[in-house]
Order: sequence, then structure tokens, then C-alpha cells
Amino acid sequence: MDNFLLILAYLCIGVMLRRLPAMPQNSGIALNMYVLYVALPALILKNVPQLQFSAALLIPAVTPWLLLLAVVATVLLLSKVLHWPREVTGALLIVLPLGNTSFLGFPMTEALFGSDAMPYAVVYDQLGSFIALASYVTVIAALYSPTAAKPTVKGIIVKIITFPSFIALALGLLLRGTEYPPFATQLIDNLAATLVPVVMVAVGFALTIKFSKSEISPLICALLIKLALMPALVAALWFSVGQRGTAVDVSIFQAAMPPMISAGAIAIMAGLAPRLVSGIIGIGILLGLVSLPVVFWLLH
Repeated sequence: MDNFLLILAYLCIGVMLRRLPAMPQNSGIALNMYVLYVALPALILKNVPQLQFSAALLIPAVTPWLLLLAVVATVLLLSKVLHWPREVTGALLIVLPLGNTSFLGFPMTEALFGSDAMPYAVVYDQLGSFIALASYVTVIAALYSPTAAKPTVKGIIVKIITFPSFIALALGLLLRGTEYPPFATQLIDNLAATLVPVVMVAVGFALTIKFSKSEISPLICALLIKLALMPALVAALWFSVGQRGTAVDVSIFQAAMPPMISAGAIAIMAGLAPRLVSGIIGIGILLGLVSLPVVFWLLH
């Protein structure tokens, strides 16, 4: 609950800053640039070298990737049926598959399920959400980011390999099993810790409850998919094959998390429906205050 309150506080700070005449109108862009080029790579460099790949804890490791495939298929189908613009489709492909599985997921899992459930939450986040953030999200951002010219295979590859989060992922994998010097560790930790406050201030700065008619449909669909359909899909998947227990419950709970803040920052910086993305993140967090306890209650 404390982390929820912190996020709401950062969100409110952003909303209040927007009302200050002295704040430049492009402040949100500047904040997201900092996140994209500094805080997010630092977070990746902090976490990726600590990843431990093993055959254990298979359910929470596999779940986010199966869910990603299902969500991508759902978004592409809805986009075709409802005739969403390309930038909206790209934004939802980035924001919806990944949830806030660490900053919110970890403390809420420990508070509701107990410390014994934490390994499942960590595996879901580290082997699923986090790797997808640094790989899948990078690819989608490169493919859907609006450009004047038609993107080429070479251009897309260049965008991917020069994307800050991808570079950080590559470095992190190369540095697995090694320890950073003390100063580097402190620097990376401090920069990574700024990600959530800065992004949420930026989201609050851009947050609005006024959406165009064309944005209402993707907004409602996004919130329903993220907060209701995704946990329902995970429950249906594992229950249908006879799987029960804490690993399944935690996987369902993690799937129900509001949208990942870092993914939203990447979508905004890629120029993919920034107002819509800010609305999905901000409103999703507010609704999560209600939906997450309901999911836990249904599991028990």
C-alpha cells in the first residue's frame, strides 16, 4: 500500500507542476528523455547481471511470455476490427503486455501472500517482465515509432541496437556473474531509484481526463485487458491443466498489475499516443487500488 501511495503522490506532483506558469510545456518530454537515456538503462544494468536462469519455478517464468503472445494477438485483432490508428496500436502493444510487477508487485505479493511467495514474484518479474521490457518493447518501439520515411529492415535493426535499453541489456548480459566497482554500484543504484518518481511526475504532468472520441475505445479496451482479461487468461490457462498452488496464484496476481511505468515511458518517447498512454498508466494505477484486492480475494 505504501508503494501505491508513493506513486499517487508522484502523480499528484506532476499534475500540480503542470499548473505552474513557470513550467515549460515540454517538461514531460524532458523528464521522459532522462528516464529513457539514464534511469531505465541504469535499472537494467542493476538487475540483468543478477538474473539466475534455472529450470525451477517454471510457471511464473513461462506465464508472462505466454500472456504476451495472447495480448499481442488481442490488440492486433481489436486494432483491425475497431480501426485504431497505427500509433495507438503500437502504444497498446507496448503498454499492455507488461505490468508493474516489481515496484508494486513485490511489496503487494509479500504483504498479501507472505514472504514464501516472493521467489515466484521475482521470477515472474525478472525472467518475464524485465527481459521483455529490454527486448520486446525495444523492437515494438522501433517498428511503430512514427517516421517520415517507410522503415526499412536495416533502419529497424539500427534503431533496436542503438536503443538505450537494448544496449544496457547487452552490457548486463555480458557482465553477468561479475561485480561492479563500489562507486559504479552506488551510481547505478541511485540512478535506477529515480526511475519511478521521475516517470510518474512526467505521467502526472501529461495526465488528463479529457480524451478525444477516437481515444475512448482504446482506453476502455486497454484497461479491461490489463486489469481483468490478463489475470483471467492466466487463471484459465493453469487451472485448465490442473495446476494450483502459490506459484499459480502469484502468477495470476502479477498478471493483474497495472501497466508498467517504464514501458509507458518508452511508448511516450517513441511518439506513440502519449496522452492515451499517460491516461492508461494513471487511470490504471487508480483502478488497481480496487482491482488488485478483488483478484486476491477471488484467489482465496
